[in-house]
Amino acid sequence: MILVLVAAMAAIQPPATKGEKVPPPIVDPGAYLGPAPIPADATFLFDGASLDGWRALDGKAAQWACEKRLGGSMVAVPGKGNIVTTAEFGDAQIHVEFATPVTAGEGQDRGNSGVYIHGRYEVQVLDSYQSQTYPDGQCGAIYGQAIPLVNVCRAAGVWQTYDIIFRAPRFEGDRKTADAVITVFHNGVLIHDHVRVTGPTGGAHGKGEVAKGPLMLQEHGHSVQFRNIWIRPLQ
Repeated sequence: MILVLVAAMAAIQPPATKGEKVPPPIVDPGAYLGPAPIPADATFLFDGASLDGWRALDGKAAQWACEKRLGGSMVAVPGKGNIVTTAEFGDAQIHVEFATPVTAGEGQDRGNSGVYIHGRYEVQVLDSYQSQTYPDGQCGAIYGQAIPLVNVCRAAGVWQTYDIIFRAPRFEGDRKTADAVITVFHNGVLIHDHVRVTGPTGGAHGKGEVAKGPLMLQEHGHSVQFRNIWIRPLQ
């Protein structure tokens, strides 16, 4: 369904421009209905029991927690740093499910994490349910570059989904000929429609841009849960 909708969208949106940053309207995405089924040709990046296939940024074993009592989830452990996949990909369909913790914090200090495509382009994870922060840093933002079309956050502790269609930047030799393009569905609702990303966002892993890279999950001082993470290469 997602791919059909994406294919029907012909126009590519330009990168975000400077100017007044207006919070997006709030839309109720409906109830979470359980983990999404995994396509037959997808690569499952987290089996619910171990962190095999993930590592810390220094190449050592990932130090996040695995919680079977949470239905097979990985949990960011404050102070243990970001984790990245050992596998790399170019163009891809990416599915991630996450739940932010209940916290008394405000703004950015509220369930903060992020999904970094290629380790370089962050789709922000944050508890933006009835909570305000700067619009290009709220949940679903392509951090610092694009504000989501709508805010479809569920409450802290409730599972949420990202479905991302990613087209990697193009190169001729060392010269970039086309920007990366990102489409995002948050809880089944379109929040980014073919957005061109001009370069890495804040907190990126690695310098410059690449044709292939890993998926990175951010540890930003909050015990955010992740599960049912899979990817379908599109090239």
